[in-house]
Amino acid sequence: MIAKFCGGFVMCGPFAVLMTYLSEFHGNNFRSRIMMIIGVMFSIAAIMLPVLAIVVLPLDWNFDIFNMNFVAWKMYLAICGIPSLLSCILFCFFPESPRFLITQGRNSEALEAFKIMYALNTGKSKDTYPIKELIKEIKQKEDSSDKISVATIEANMKDICKEEKQETDNDSVKDDTLMDKQPNTFKVLCSKQYVGLCFRVCLMQFFILLGQNTMRLWLPQMFASLNEYEQISNESTSMCTILEYSVNKTELVKNPNDECIVIITPSSYTNNIIVACIGFVTYLVAGSLINALGNKRIQVIGLMAAGSCGIALYWSSSSLTTLIITSMYSALGSMSATSSIGTSVNLFPTSLRTMIVSLTMMIGRMGSILGNVLFPIFMSFGCIPPFVMVGVVMYLGCLLAAFLPSTNKVELK
Repeated sequence: MIAKFCGGFVMCGPFAVLMTYLSEFHGNNFRSRIMMIIGVMFSIAAIMLPVLAIVVLPLDWNFDIFNMNFVAWKMYLAICGIPSLLSCILFCFFPESPRFLITQGRNSEALEAFKIMYALNTGKSKDTYPIKELIKEIKQKEDSSDKISVATIEANMKDICKEEKQETDNDSVKDDTLMDKQPNTFKVLCSKQYVGLCFRVCLMQFFILLGQNTMRLWLPQMFASLNEYEQISNESTSMCTILEYSVNKTELVKNPNDECIVIITPSSYTNNIIVACIGFVTYLVAGSLINALGNKRIQVIGLMAAGSCGIALYWSSSSLTTLIITSMYSALGSMSATSSIGTSVNLFPTSLRTMIVSLTMMIGRMGSILGNVLFPIFMSFGCIPPFVMVGVVMYLGCLLAAFLPSTNKVELK
């Protein structure tokens, strides 16, 4: 439990940085679409996980390494940790975000990052990059070699030479105190200019993840209960019957020492693969339409449809319809959550992006926790309340998304 908590805690940081990083590396025409491509990658990973489980978990592995016993499920978790290690290695070869460097006054480093991007994108030499100097948004102390190179470039630009000279005369006095004068990020986020927008973005993410993660984390148990009930009764049944069966079974096992028997069938894995495949297709469609419709419209449509799917689960009368509706709900909710993060990134300037993504994800995780606490409580009240909950929270998220400023074709600050 401690290891899982630490893993989730640590992952929030790289995730927030990744979203900011990718948005700053892409222009207006691709920024919204890249968020959908991220979702495609998530879906591919979600497809691979149950496939890997089908291959690894049935194996009868039992061996010791350095007095540590390894069985199939431990090997499964160890394999799942490999992508994080590979990502760490790959990040070492990536340049820093030029937009971040510019906001720190490190123009020479930003120009070098642009050259690396140019070489990777075109296959040409970095020396052929046509841009020779970047506008100074913020002046900050750079090393002597940087100053020499900048001075050389400035000497060839007579039209701005006088202005640059006047500014440079005062740099030695101002540069040492510049970093001290920069305002605290969280304080700026709480200022009158951003606090209202920050509140709306965080609340929207809270509702989206409350509904989406409640359903997503419940799906494996729901599919297991569905398969188990159909094997016992040999008939299809409604979601209300499955809920009643699951609740009654849990109440019967009150003694902690009682054995919990779980019937695992291939469909327990294949259903999750189907859910991930629906998500893959949803992200592809959204990525194709997002430039035409805009990030905001895609988000509103996705949340409205997800809320409708959540309530429609009440009328599901077979395992097939349950699988279709839950797949659509999970896919649309995931797409809307990713789109929401993209919106958050675009609405705030560079210095606030990582903070706002971290903050919205923190509030969203609180929604996930609350949803997983409330869902079984609503289940104990009856069949309708849990479906109303997962539907209404998506409608609330849709309402908030509808009143957010449009970020379509907006330049990053």
